[in-house]
Amino acid sequence: MSNGDIFVGEVIGTAILILFGAGVCAAVTLRHSKARAAGWVVIAFGWGFGVLAGAYTAAPLSGGQLNPAVTIGIAVDTGEWGKVWVYLLGQFVGAILGAVLTYLVYLAQFQANVVDEDTGEEPTPTLGIFSTIPEIRNPVANLITEIIATIALVLPILAFGLTKGLGESGTTVLIVSLLVVGIGLSLGGPTGYAINPTRDLGPRIVHTFLPIPNKGTSDWGYAWIPVVGPLVGGALAGLIYNAAF
Repeated sequence: MSNGDIFVGEVIGTAILILFGAGVCAAVTLRHSKARAAGWVVIAFGWGFGVLAGAYTAAPLSGGQLNPAVTIGIAVDTGEWGKVWVYLLGQFVGAILGAVLTYLVYLAQFQANVVDEDTGEEPTPTLGIFSTIPEIRNPVANLITEIIATIALVLPILAFGLTKGLGESGTTVLIVSLLVVGIGLSLGGPTGYAINPTRDLGPRIVHTFLPIPNKGTSDWGYAWIPVVGPLVGGALAGLIYNAAF
């Protein structure tokens, strides 16, 4: 794969991932959305379908990694670091693009994010549409959650590569998307399961600069945890896989 193909594939695939993922969060969160208050299960499946669409789209160009934790895990296992920077750059650009596209899709709902004159309902906090927010703010516990959840993502992904039938049938991405749904349902409660540094960082940057009425804080004091935790988890997964398999 050329550097150009990898970059384009990761930009497109990650943009689709964030469009679906941030999109389902917007659908469930924003006032005047038909899916408002649909719940956590809907969010988990929305992110899973985002992985499905993004990874299958990017696969012919870049392999569809879409996540620096996955890229780092593969590099730690194989020792091949030469193209890591291309993957990371494409993923970061794609995450920003996907967040901007989500904003455009829900532009009317974001613009209507004001006090409801009829009911007096306060504006909806919007950061959770773009980035993760811990349910209980405890940096140590939050970091541990992100590390473990990312190992639970990257280690199976690496192991799927040994399952010959998955590769031959072309269903690896489908299984990974179901894995992401499972992580969301089982491990997502404490922190919102970033498990992907650019998935959190890129949209958080976009949230900082978007002209959303009453958008509130972008919470940069917490932002290091969903970056560091998944990177550590991805590296540990690569080490575990290399040692055990």
